[in-house]
Formats: sequence, C-alpha cells, structure tokens
Amino acid sequence: MLLEKMEIKKNAVFLVTGSAGFIGTNLVEYLLENDYKVRGLDNLSTGSQKNIDDFTNSENYEFIKGDIRDFGTCLDACNDIDYVLHQAAWGSVPRSIEMPQYYEEVNIKGTLNMMEAAKQKNVKKFVYASSSSVYGDEPQLPKLEGREGYVLSPYALTKKVNEEYGRLYKELYGLDTYGLRYFNVFGRRQNPEGTYAAVIPKFIQLLISGHRPTINGDGSQSRDFTYIDNVIQANINACHAPSHVAGNSFNIAYGGRESLIDIYNVIRSSLGKDITPLFGPERKGDIKHSNADIRKAKELLNYQPEWSFEKGIKEAIGWYTENTKSNLN
Repeated sequence: MLLEKMEIKKNAVFLVTGSAGFIGTNLVEYLLENDYKVRGLDNLSTGSQKNIDDFTNSENYEFIKGDIRDFGTCLDACNDIDYVLHQAAWGSVPRSIEMPQYYEEVNIKGTLNMMEAAKQKNVKKFVYASSSSVYGDEPQLPKLEGREGYVLSPYALTKKVNEEYGRLYKELYGLDTYGLRYFNVFGRRQNPEGTYAAVIPKFIQLLISGHRPTINGDGSQSRDFTYIDNVIQANINACHAPSHVAGNSFNIAYGGRESLIDIYNVIRSSLGKDITPLFGPERKGDIKHSNADIRKAKELLNYQPEWSFEKGIKEAIGWYTENTKSNLN
C-alpha cells in the first residue's frame, strides 16, 4: 500500500492530450463528472470531433486544437495546469512498420515536447501512456516490469523511448512522471472503423452488421484485455501517487488472459450470431501472448482494477449495440 497519498484539490486543473481519442475522451468525461476543470489538446488526426462535441456545454472544459509536435502549442497548453494526462500518440503496430518516421515525430518528439513544457510550467504530475508492446520478444508470462526483451516494432520503440525520457525527467529535472503500460484497452468510444481498428470493437460492429470478421493468425494468440474504467482509475491514482515512486513505469491491466478466438466466440454468442470468422496471416511485430503482473501498480499506485474481462465485455457489447442502432435510425 502507499506510504503517503497526495491530495488532488477540487480546484485542480487537468490537461488531457489526445482528448478527442478513445482513452482521452473517457478521462475527460470522468474528470468533468467529478467537477474538475479540464483542458483538452488534440489535432483531430485520429480523434473524433463528435467526442469533443459531447463536452462543449461544460463550463469546466476548454479545448485547444493543436499538435504536440509544436513546442509552442505544448507550452500554451500547460499554462496553469496541475496535472497532465498525456494520451496523445499514434497507435497500431502494423501502421508504425509502414510509417516509422511519422511515429518518431509524433510519439517521441511530441512526448518530449510535452514533458519539457510540463517541466517549464511547473506541472505537479505528468502521467503518460506507455504500452505492453515494450516487452517485445521477452517470452515469459506474466510480463514483469524490468524484464523486457527486444522491441518488435517502431511503435514499441517509441514507447520504450518515452519511458526513458520519463525516467530522466524525474532524475534530472524533478518532474514527477508515471508511465502506464496499457494492456489492450477496450470499451466505450473505441473506434471500430479502419484497417488498424482495435479487435474488440471491430468484431462487435462487423457481427452486428452481419459481416464475417477476419482474425489475424489462428486465433490462439492471447491478450490481457483491460476495460477502460481500470485505465481511468490508474491515471487518477498516479496523480495521487507519492513523488518517490515517480520516474517508474507500471503495468496497467486486469491480470487475465483471453485468446482472440475465445473473445470472438463470446461476442458472437452474446449477439446471437452464427457467423464463422475468416483467418488471415499473422501481423508483423505482434506479440504472441501477453499477460500482466500488476503487483507493482497495486503496491505503488494503489491500483485495484475492478473490471474483469467478462464484466467489461458485457458493457462494451451493450454500448456498441445501442450506438450502432442509434446511427442506423
């Protein structure tokens, strides 16, 4: 358990980068519901304008359309900010293999810009999104912080570099940084569209519309799928965390393990669809199996994930079913 706990005052102001994206939007929603003031920063390259529209009526929300690759924008965004929840990045392992230079610019330079801006503006805490992809070819399960292999994609490399900068900014400059290694986050507002869409919303949408989803590989590959509300808790707990645990990275997951074919069958059964999936080639850069040891986050961030895969997938299926119906009407 934590030896101390920092208090987040009710007049605290949060900056959420990537605020129009999947995780960013859910963080903004949580913070506004709890009466915090929030500034969002997003260039809308992958985020949704509709997500921003959901918050325009809130007097506690301010939005900046801007790019984290521009340092001046990062400085402006950090003015009078207490806590930064840095989610802005380009995701997708296969897309990073096609566009390594772009990932360098956005995920590495952009994150470095944000850390430097947070340092210069005396931000209290800088919480940033890392990824389970940093474990690379390390075969042992569960994945444990400090036991990483060689990264397998440019995306994974960008997150590894982010963590090194996070460590340095704590050690050299005293900025309290906390890297959250997300394990396959899913839930409401995750985009099901496009070639690089996450597997769970894509399965749900295709099955609802009566189409056959494609599984890359034979479906035996497994992941520690993590519901969005667990990730929200981890971000908020990191803002409460004591300074002496800053500069570290933490596995953020539930601690379970589900195969893709099992997930497909759960979704198919829940939707009452008798549709057999297609099977495609395995994707380059993908890790075969992933499962998190979350003891470090439990001990140092007081992280207590409440949403199992089974509980989360029911909520996700319900949300996508309702929203798909709304879009058809």
